[in-house]
Amino acid sequence: MHPYQSLTTHLARYEQLESIAAVLAWDQQTYCPPGAAEGRGAQLAFLAGEQHRVLADDRIVDWLEALGAEELDATQAASVRNIGRQVRRARALPQALVERMARLSSDGFAAWMAAREANDFGRFSPILAQLVEAKLEEATLIDPSRAAYDVLLEPYDPGTSTATLTPMFARLGEGLRELIDAIAEQPPVEVSFPAVPDDVQLAWHHRIAEALGYDMNTGRIDLAEHPFTIRLGPADVRITTRVHEGDLLSGLGGTVHEAGHAMYEQGLPHLPGTMVGEAASMGLHESQSRFWENVIGRSRAFFDFASEQLVAAGGPTISAEALYRGANRVTPGLTRVEADEVTYNLHVIVRFELERALFAGEVSVDELEGAWNAAYERLLGVTPPDARRGVLQDVHWSSGAFGYFPSYTLGNLYAASFGHTLLAAQPALWSDVSAGRFGGVLDWLRTQVHQQGHHVDAPELVQGVVGDRDHVADLLDYLWSRHGALYGAVRP
Repeated sequence: MHPYQSLTTHLARYEQLESIAAVLAWDQQTYCPPGAAEGRGAQLAFLAGEQHRVLADDRIVDWLEALGAEELDATQAASVRNIGRQVRRARALPQALVERMARLSSDGFAAWMAAREANDFGRFSPILAQLVEAKLEEATLIDPSRAAYDVLLEPYDPGTSTATLTPMFARLGEGLRELIDAIAEQPPVEVSFPAVPDDVQLAWHHRIAEALGYDMNTGRIDLAEHPFTIRLGPADVRITTRVHEGDLLSGLGGTVHEAGHAMYEQGLPHLPGTMVGEAASMGLHESQSRFWENVIGRSRAFFDFASEQLVAAGGPTISAEALYRGANRVTPGLTRVEADEVTYNLHVIVRFELERALFAGEVSVDELEGAWNAAYERLLGVTPPDARRGVLQDVHWSSGAFGYFPSYTLGNLYAASFGHTLLAAQPALWSDVSAGRFGGVLDWLRTQVHQQGHHVDAPELVQGVVGDRDHVADLLDYLWSRHGALYGAVRP
């Protein structure tokens, strides 16, 4: 076979293993009984080892070298680049470390769940220390010349580094504090909602997710402790959410967020074995979820539609204006996934600073809870009263996903620029959204983002869509135009 055909045929096996592991991971976070954790860890460790074996195969190096001497089309060139990156990382790691990391990730999830139940960080910190140690070892093996945290950032957002993120986040944080302070000087937005049963909320979520464009023929919605999206195969992209009878909007935001992720996955090109038919970065992935959750899903127009759907799902009549005001209140709080849109990125900055310090040896795992609480007091003016609402609130560290959190803020930055560009292209956007017509939005995203896959890295893809926009300025302008206007705050 031609080297390219040999390469993609071989890597299709890697993708099949990845899909099988995803099924087990989905089950672990939805229906798997607690007593099965040890066995599930062994299964996932075995599959991780097999995936590593496929990716570290010496023949891949030969095929890549052969292709380096040939003229390639755009998809082939992108495939060689993307595969080369992953192969270099894989070949730097011994299989034993890969399997140990997979087992630690599975055990870490079980320990995190138990620690949350007991509200005791001490029940999670020992395995967290092992995860940090394993990821430090991984980063050193991959590239000892770079800071460990920069190495860990790379798989999520290629080309991203602490050198680029630190000044960007500092500038954003400064602008956010200015907006928060201006809002704090205004009267609070007062709104309350009746309790809505879980089954009604879930019916509401299903109606809205399908209206947005989430294809339920190739997806489903389940409940989980921490909402997530997972691709189990080319025609199987599932989401989870959570609902609280006394908190009507936080669950809806989570469902719209995850539907945004899932619609991106459902719109990617089908190019098996190439590593091109996938997201260009996790920051770009988050731009899709945050775009739907915030730019569309917190808009006044969206709640014209959503209020009608709530009644159709068997819920109470609540005005669109009340829902809009409730969805856009600004109140510094403790929990990232329930944060308002203005303070959300400060939650991410806390995690970025702590992860960077953790892998620089400036903070130990044992000091993490105290450092977390101090950072929240400094940046958001609130102190977590317990571990569940503090250092134990996110699932990410339990699987060793250090370096993922910055993707959320990158996603918000990209989403803001997408919003400005889309509105210019579709002047009737808000009247369409008000009427529940989301096809034009999804079609635009499909063409501009989803169908591009990973032919180019995210920064280049985004620039191709929005031009040389200032993402930080776009996000701050957007937040002032929505939240500043809602509160009557005057921008200095």
